[in-house]
Amino acid sequence: MMYEENLHRPIHTWNEDDRPREKLQLKGKYSLSDAELIAILLGSGTRKESAVDLARRILELAENNLVDLGKLSLSQLQRISGVGPVKAITLTAALELGSRRQVSVTKTKKQVSSSQEIYEIFGPQIGDLNHEEFWLMCLNRNNAIIGTTRIGSGGISATVADIRIMLKYAIENYASSMILCHNHPSGNLKPSNADIKLTTAVKEAASWMDIALLDHIIVTDSSYYSFADEKMI
Repeated sequence: MMYEENLHRPIHTWNEDDRPREKLQLKGKYSLSDAELIAILLGSGTRKESAVDLARRILELAENNLVDLGKLSLSQLQRISGVGPVKAITLTAALELGSRRQVSVTKTKKQVSSSQEIYEIFGPQIGDLNHEEFWLMCLNRNNAIIGTTRIGSGGISATVADIRIMLKYAIENYASSMILCHNHPSGNLKPSNADIKLTTAVKEAASWMDIALLDHIIVTDSSYYSFADEKMI
């Protein structure tokens, strides 16, 4: 195997087909492992290990999970021997770009018809944050997305979501309906009493403006809870 043959050897001594950059050029991006892609971003390893070996150690810190890797702060990455500020910043920027790409892909659909589609939009954006954020999505009569906006950002366990700000945004954008979304950094998808009370209050206030509250989605980095699916709205 390639890793066994090249273990700890500088990448420039590897067979050309095995070097990450050359492999990408010759065989395409899908032929590279996560470690090889990260190695390209790192640019170099250390005196004792190749960039691929360093990338494998970085992945091990996140239990080989790219979602968990994206949660690591710059300071946490720099605790890894061989990872300085430049490598940490480059890796963080690349992971964030990947997350934003996913958000852009899902938003191109424009229309939404299920809770899963809402999760695919907001999950990559706020699902892995270590603090709570509350977002509002406004839709027209055809359930096409008019716009999304962050209503509030708070601490680990709660955030302030002002109903007046929600309605102001919805009215200014001529929304026919809206969807609420916030994340639970704890990973617990069960709605709190505060979540339930807020949902009820928003639904009632919006109805006075002839705006329907279609759903309230709670997201984590791996799943979601839909008030509509659970008949809580």
